[in-house]
Amino acid sequence: MTALPPLPPLPRVYPAFFNAVFRGMDAERAHHIGFSMIRAAETSGASAALRRATRPKAGLATRVMGLDFPSPFGLAAGFDKQGLGTAALADLGFGHIEVGTITGQPQPGNPAPRLYRLTEDRALVNRMGFNNDGAAAVAPRLKATRTLLTRRFGRRRPVLGVNIGKTKAVPLEDATGDYLISTAALARHADYLVVNVSSPNTPGLRQLQDIGSLAPLLAAVRKEADRTTGRHVPLAVKIAPDLADEDIDEVAAMAVEMGLDGVIATNTTVSRAGLSTPGAEVEAMGAGGLSGAPLKGRSLEVLTRLRGVLPDTVGLISVGGVTTGDDVRQRLDLGADLVQGYTAFLYEGPFWAARINRELAG
Repeated sequence: MTALPPLPPLPRVYPAFFNAVFRGMDAERAHHIGFSMIRAAETSGASAALRRATRPKAGLATRVMGLDFPSPFGLAAGFDKQGLGTAALADLGFGHIEVGTITGQPQPGNPAPRLYRLTEDRALVNRMGFNNDGAAAVAPRLKATRTLLTRRFGRRRPVLGVNIGKTKAVPLEDATGDYLISTAALARHADYLVVNVSSPNTPGLRQLQDIGSLAPLLAAVRKEADRTTGRHVPLAVKIAPDLADEDIDEVAAMAVEMGLDGVIATNTTVSRAGLSTPGAEVEAMGAGGLSGAPLKGRSLEVLTRLRGVLPDTVGLISVGGVTTGDDVRQRLDLGADLVQGYTAFLYEGPFWAARINRELAG
């Protein structure tokens, strides 16, 4: 087999590009422009060359939750909220891409500005509020994406995850029905499904992490997913880093008791501890979830705690403060089955996943 061509030196050039173009720009606008550029590369055909250069080496393949992932490193939910550019992102070397968060009903999210960079901390604060077109609109995009990924990559295609959450206007007592609307529309197009109960940007959502609410919600989603698809759809839950250790233990016990397929740890945090960005500047950003490098310590703590009590049958996906191949390797060594990143993508540029894969492959 012909060796993969070396990646161009763009990964080292990107920080200068970021400083010149994106650093002073509104963070959400910069995200839309950057994502548009990635999608344009696919539309123009340029990403076909990227696909060949960034495809993970065969030795990185791993099997988790009954699915074959071409690499243990993937893109967390939040970047492609609407399934508009998933195939283009797949050309960059991610082993899986998690689309969403998607809600049962369309919603615009919170008023802008709602996304802020903390460049000194390599972090973001967001209060996006699950802005998306709703499950019915996103479903055909995901169907087309799976078909396209299979055609382009064959059996070693990137895995497609789908992350679902609660519509803001739906009362908490009706949350299960809202999640089931998304499940019925989206499960058939998902390789795995994630129930997000841990975003701080939907009022009351984190209350669903209480085991008394979470267990019946997950059971209902799993039953509906399997019913509508005629197959077992791997199901995971995404939890917050702000849970107390005893609550994390309860989630782990529930996952074992239910035979849950996976746990994703962790979502963004409401904490602002240990930041280098001046306090007044952080305070001016207002409420929202903090992601990026400052989460690394707590994310590793939660990973270690969960792996100590979860059996190997429950996939453990670690996310929060991941930047380098060494970060990914550390988490795999600590027992993570898969690792996700998001915030560093905005700082590292389009060859980030490919560089991590090459570091992992040695």
